[in-house]
Amino acid sequence: MIDILRQHIIGRLGNDIDNLETVLNYFKPLSVDRNQYLVKQGEVCKYVYFIAKGCLQVFVYDNEMNETTRDIVTEGTWCSELLSFGSGKPATENIRTVEPCELLAIDKQSFQMMVETIPQFDKVYKQILETSYANSVYRINTFVALSALERVKWLMEFRPKLMTRVSSKLIASYLGINKDVFSRLKAKL
Repeated sequence: MIDILRQHIIGRLGNDIDNLETVLNYFKPLSVDRNQYLVKQGEVCKYVYFIAKGCLQVFVYDNEMNETTRDIVTEGTWCSELLSFGSGKPATENIRTVEPCELLAIDKQSFQMMVETIPQFDKVYKQILETSYANSVYRINTFVALSALERVKWLMEFRPKLMTRVSSKLIASYLGINKDVFSRLKAKL
C-alpha cells in the first residue's frame, strides 16, 4: 500500500525527492470496512488520509438528517476535513467509507513536522489545498448554473465511473437532486 503513495508523490514531484522514505514512515496504514466514519461532525479531525483503495463520502446532515454530499473521493487522492484538521476545532463535515478502504493516515503533529522540515512535502500539501479548493469552487459554480439533467450529463462526462460504483442515492446527493429525479434522468440518457 505504501508503494501507491510513493508513486503518487513521485508523480507529483518527480524522482529527485530527498527524504521520501522519511515522509512515508510517518503514514499509518489503515484497513477500514464499508460504512465507517473517519470523521463525524462535531469531532476534531485528527488525520489526513491518502486513499490507496476505496471510496469516501464527504457530507453534512441538514436539520432533518438528510445528507448533502460535497464530494466523493476515490483512489489516488487525499481526503480530510481540512478546516478542523488545521484549526483543531470541531468538524463541520462527516467523512465515511462508501466501500472497504485501504488508507494511509498521517496525524497533525507528524504532518506539520513534515511541512516545516521537508520542502517537498510542503509542496504536496499546497497541491492538496489547491486541488481541494479548485474542485469545490468549480463544482459550486458549475452546479449553480446547470439544470438537473445537465448535472447528470456532467457526471457522466467527468466522473463516469461513479455511475456504476456508488449508489443512486449517493450520486443524487452529490448532484444536489432528488433520488427519484436522478433515476428518471439517468433512464432518459
